[in-house]
Amino acid sequence: MTDTLAPSARTKPVLAVTCLALATVVAAVASLNVAIPSIARDTHASQTQLSWMVDAYSLVFAALLLPAGAIGDRYGRRRALVVGLSLFGAASVAAMCWADADWLIAMRAVLGLGAALVMPATLSTITSTFAEKDRAKAVGTWAGVAGASAILGLLTSGLVLEQWSWRAVFVVNVVLAVAAVVGTLRAVPESADPEAPGIDRTGALLAVVGLAAVVYAIIEAPTEGWTAPRTVVLLGAGVFVLAGYVAWELRVRDPLLDPRLFRHRGFAAGTLTITLQFFAFFGFLFLVLQYLQLVVGNRPIVAALSLVPMALGMMPSARVLAPRLAGRIGAARTSALGLLIAAAAFGWLTTLDASSSYWVLVGGLVPLGLGAGLAMTPATAAITDALPPEKQGVGSATNDLSRELGGALGIAVLGSLLQSTYRARLHVHGLPPVLADHARSSLALAARLGGPVAASARNAFVDGFHYALWGGATALVVAAAGVFLLDGRRNHEGATGR
Repeated sequence: MTDTLAPSARTKPVLAVTCLALATVVAAVASLNVAIPSIARDTHASQTQLSWMVDAYSLVFAALLLPAGAIGDRYGRRRALVVGLSLFGAASVAAMCWADADWLIAMRAVLGLGAALVMPATLSTITSTFAEKDRAKAVGTWAGVAGASAILGLLTSGLVLEQWSWRAVFVVNVVLAVAAVVGTLRAVPESADPEAPGIDRTGALLAVVGLAAVVYAIIEAPTEGWTAPRTVVLLGAGVFVLAGYVAWELRVRDPLLDPRLFRHRGFAAGTLTITLQFFAFFGFLFLVLQYLQLVVGNRPIVAALSLVPMALGMMPSARVLAPRLAGRIGAARTSALGLLIAAAAFGWLTTLDASSSYWVLVGGLVPLGLGAGLAMTPATAAITDALPPEKQGVGSATNDLSRELGGALGIAVLGSLLQSTYRARLHVHGLPPVLADHARSSLALAARLGGPVAASARNAFVDGFHYALWGGATALVVAAAGVFLLDGRRNHEGATGR
């Protein structure tokens, strides 16, 4: 394996370029959220299709992260970065070609494929390049960029939407991808393990099919019905396939992700923290930008700028406060504290309505960013520290999978909670059936009808937003409890010599 512990002068450009590549793919998760109202108006997409535009990227991203991480380990992380970024840029160009909802969903899926190659290669490049004494700070920078890039993506999208259409969001993707490819070719050393085992294709297929079935069922449930046969069958089939994936991975000689790794308490706690944190975080971003634009009436750039306080709390928290606090009270307690702070912020945000002051939003965003930063850095370090150097690609992919799977499920579940409530609370009495169906499909289309229907739609959306926020808060509290439990069991086993 090529594994260079380079001097500081060489590792600084590596960190800068890998963070640029990371920002490119993470920003794309959230950047389209700003354009969702515009896309809904131009393409007449339903709320379900809007969810798919965001989740097609996250789902493919999440489902392919593990095999993509293994590919980077075996064939070269630098090579994986270049190929993934090139595919990402090409799919962004294709997405600009047609104003069609289904085409956008398909191209977002291809973007997810490119991102799956990029993201694990960024963290594994850092962990294989930096000396141990510098690695924690570098990982902290990576974690901060991973969190704050979502907000930066929102800001960039808001800026370009002030002058151009939603297609300009994909132009930003192309510019970032090209810059990251050039930087990778010039600054990033190749690192790989040519003797790594072959890719577990069966495991990868089972993971993709199982995750796709579960997420598809959740997104379609508000329209189909949560107890509809199709929803129940898809959920059951997805869970069954994922159980088969676990059984297969326990038997195969070279598993894609060995389930036995979760016996390591730190690894399990870190994975749980990242998954449920991003479940709440990306679900919130998907919904709050619609609230700000369609309920409050903000322009895209104003909506994006409104979320800056969250990034201002997140970056210093992840980069400085989290490592220091983890050194004093332990990584698990630091993560759990961050999760509880974020849950309290979600509770505060349920007081928002159509006439709320911006300062009510700020009162939730600042602690949400602070809590996210505290939870992220120690959880990321716990996952990567549990694996040997030759498995850093898979370890990084596990961390990234937790993020993207959590984000995809958060958008699906919290979006479904909102949509179910919205459809139930919306009053469309007296409307022709065609217009009533349009109003039920999304707030963006209901707002076009004006009058009582638009007012009812805004109120129904706010009610659904509150339900979704409580769902996110619950997930964060469950994660904090799980981290405390796993850390307590680890300490008990260490004290008893087991």
